[in-house]
Amino acid sequence: MNLCRGSSTVVHDPTSVHRSIARCHDAGASAHARAMDLATRAELLEQGWTARQLTAAVRAGTLIRARRGWYVPSSAAQEVVEAARVGGLVGCLSLLRLMGIFVLSKPVLHVHMQRGASRMRSPQKRRRRLETRAKRGIVLHWHALVYEPSRGRVSVADALIHSVRCQPARHAIATIDSAVNKGLITAEQLADVFAALPERYRVLHALVDGRAESGPETLVRLMVRSLGCSVELQVEFDGVGFVDLVVDGWLVIECDSRLFHSEWSDQLKDYRRDMALAQQGYLVLRLTAEDIMYAPGNVLAAIRGVLRSSRGTERG
Repeated sequence: MNLCRGSSTVVHDPTSVHRSIARCHDAGASAHARAMDLATRAELLEQGWTARQLTAAVRAGTLIRARRGWYVPSSAAQEVVEAARVGGLVGCLSLLRLMGIFVLSKPVLHVHMQRGASRMRSPQKRRRRLETRAKRGIVLHWHALVYEPSRGRVSVADALIHSVRCQPARHAIATIDSAVNKGLITAEQLADVFAALPERYRVLHALVDGRAESGPETLVRLMVRSLGCSVELQVEFDGVGFVDLVVDGWLVIECDSRLFHSEWSDQLKDYRRDMALAQQGYLVLRLTAEDIMYAPGNVLAAIRGVLRSSRGTERG
């Protein structure tokens, strides 16, 4: 697609539209970032588009006019489109979920708004005002940002700051662990996250552990800590490989998800790993991610029961 200044021929295919919008920002952005591209009318005109071509692309469905003067490619994440329609940036739990970071809460749209912003619109229809009743399905964030936002979204660090306020503490730690594990936030940025939060939240910083490879692992780690037990993450055993958690040096806890344990071949491998661990004197407790996330009381009771049964038994 030729989008040089003064070009008169434009082929409105989705890829070329996306490339054009990407040129307005960082051409080397990640796939996650490209799914959140936004461009203003002025930027696209600067790229060589004409008003007629913009209208034609919108009618062809390759470009979306999210809000007056704001455009996104048709391939953009729906949350980005809806946040732009409201008049803000996608942020908090909505952004983190789009980035592949663990989020447990239900998918409600989180939008960052600039202070003093007005003329908010419905996330579904750009010409309809955002009524009070409609706000029930949206969380609006008005806190000042720590980092300069990208076009269409806040920074990961700012999304994490807001996420701590929007979740129970243990869920927030699981979200932050996930971001650290994926390399989406640095130690310096993490320090900024907690520095920007009220003092009552800063105690959570010491509980962050980026070694956790899944949200459920973090949730179980926090349960075990609440019982006063020691816990190690991602421990390697000869002939077995890495296990999720080792509690008090003898109890191995594995957090299984359907993604990696649904096939019989996967389950057979798990059974053989458990047998190898038993031969080395370890007891294995397998928990499902679904139970960890949605039936934590049952999981905590199971862990407590296993630990209680070990009392009076010498292990070495």
